[in-house]
Amino acid sequence: MREGGRTLSAQSPNATTTTAAANSTTTNQSGAGGPLGQSTTKEPASQQASEGLANIAHWWLEWFKDWGFPQDVAKLLLTILVLIVTWYASKYVTQMLGRRVARRFRRPSVSRTVLRIIRMSVYGVGILFIIVYIYGINGTNIVLSVTVFSAMVGVVLAPIVGSVISGLFVLADQPYEVGDMIELAETGQRGFVEDITIRYTKIFTLENTFLVVPNGSMRERDVINHSAEDTRTRYTLDIGVTYESDIEKARTLIENAAREIDGVIQGGPDIRIGSSRYPAAPTCFIDQFANSSVKLRLRYWTRDPYKPLTMRSRIQEAIWKRLEDVDVELAYPHSHVVFDETSGELNVNMTQESTVEDRPPRAPAEPEADD
Repeated sequence: MREGGRTLSAQSPNATTTTAAANSTTTNQSGAGGPLGQSTTKEPASQQASEGLANIAHWWLEWFKDWGFPQDVAKLLLTILVLIVTWYASKYVTQMLGRRVARRFRRPSVSRTVLRIIRMSVYGVGILFIIVYIYGINGTNIVLSVTVFSAMVGVVLAPIVGSVISGLFVLADQPYEVGDMIELAETGQRGFVEDITIRYTKIFTLENTFLVVPNGSMRERDVINHSAEDTRTRYTLDIGVTYESDIEKARTLIENAAREIDGVIQGGPDIRIGSSRYPAAPTCFIDQFANSSVKLRLRYWTRDPYKPLTMRSRIQEAIWKRLEDVDVELAYPHSHVVFDETSGELNVNMTQESTVEDRPPRAPAEPEADD
């Protein structure tokens, strides 16, 4: 269109926009592939890491071969090297994470189990590196090996797997903790819990021996925890006195004797167990009227439940000393034999028994008559 000698070029806005978009598209296409228009698609990080580990294993194998070792020997040497590095790596990782795990999990048994899992994970990574990158076993063989191993676990290692599952329940239920004093109700064995794993519980007995019990067996047993919550423990002591003794005085002396012993709670507020309350001071009750004695029962509380026999011995010694000079006599089993008119007669000869020389000679027996 010409107007006044000038040429006017009219373009629509859509045409301008389309041209700019085309230019932008051309620019993006030319710059997407780099200077030469080549594709630069990035590989996944896992694949890059796998290739890097494979290159490391290949470099070490070539290095051993350069020293004149055959291929099998080179693989064996590299396997040993990886195992050594894995062992030191697991030790370093557990030391580095030990305090953090201990602060995160307050229970020592749980923190130890977590550290064991971390250590085993590091071992697993090292073994996987050996299998895949040194011996070149592919994923299909690994899956087949895992399948065979699972079948073996189901047939042969079922008790161990059951013990591991029981160990997880023990860690979750918290029936006892490392450092607690427990007692096996069936056997009466006492000891301190030394370690709790997912497979077994190690008990350091009072006889200075170790008792290792599988967790599957621990779940089925009755376990008495003497250190749970409150360490105060109540014990009983049965004492028999004669019927002629002053029973009230005997009860008072026994209670006072128990109060003298260090470690025995002498008094104070009542001790609450559940919804019941019990006197904290030693108390002596009349248990029963037996055949040969009046049985008294002493109940006392101790602060330290770890030496019950020592406490019992000290209390009995104090009771023995206190009852020496009073009108109280400890009873022992005895019997009285009584004869009355219904008992019949018993001939008793109180004279001295004659010797063989004093006895009259016995007459010879008469011979039997012959028929």
